Amino acid sequence: LTLVRVDDARLAFSKLLAVYSDMTKPEPGIHPSAYVHESASVDASASVGPMTVIEAGVSVGPDAQIHAKVTLEQGVKIGPKSIIHSNVHIGRMCDVGADCMIQPGAVIGGDGFGFAPNSENTYQKVVHVGNVVLEDHVEIGANTTIDRGTLGSTIIRKGAKLDNLIQVAHNCDIGENTVIAAQTGIAGSTKIGKNCMIGGQVGIIGHLTIADGVKIAAQSGIGNSIEEEGMVGQGSPALPIRDFKKSYVHFRKLDQLADKVNALSKNLKPQENG
Repeated sequence: LTLVRVDDARLAFSKLLAVYSDMTKPEPGIHPSAYVHESASVDASASVGPMTVIEAGVSVGPDAQIHAKVTLEQGVKIGPKSIIHSNVHIGRMCDVGADCMIQPGAVIGGDGFGFAPNSENTYQKVVHVGNVVLEDHVEIGANTTIDRGTLGSTIIRKGAKLDNLIQVAHNCDIGENTVIAAQTGIAGSTKIGKNCMIGGQVGIIGHLTIADGVKIAAQSGIGNSIEEEGMVGQGSPALPIRDFKKSYVHFRKLDQLADKVNALSKNLKPQENG
């Protein structure tokens, strides 16, 4: 029996799994059923799966994997060793860096939710002409949506990891090595710092700034910018976690406290004038 001792078993295990995964990667080449525009560039070491559509001006780098039924719109760039799983849609002019992974069903570069009200009480669509930039070593979970910028870019910075079913709105900026759990929604133009950890089902309103190293517990609501680096927040609206826990103790007893206050009020003697 062989025993291998390592300092970090989970990290070592993940590296072994990566080696195994490399053994099962598809062969280089373009499947006959894929459509590749004549102006697109696909490196000879890359693989393109069946029924994939690669439009004009697309660039696919060395050792990249484009799986079945992926759409890469005009001008998209896919960096070396990136893996794009089945049914992913990447909109025009979006950039995906090196060694990224996009899980099935994700949409990168759809229009943001922008509408201008008019005098007729209807809405004029605001066309979004920016793009999305995924820097190197980014992972995007299944069915996550990242909207393109109205103008400029929506940016997911180096090493960030986004879970499944996340909504990132137009012109957001997600910092390096930040991790975000499933079903979180981030409204437009919010900037999240590096090394943050955001739990599942968190809601963050638009045009906020979240400092580096902030941790937000699941189902919290963020309605104001967080300027304190490393703050751990919980609740809706989110509070520093110690304050939230102390407040929650009292919140659970509000009914009893109200009864006590009412009883004390009845027992108070009326104060005599003069």
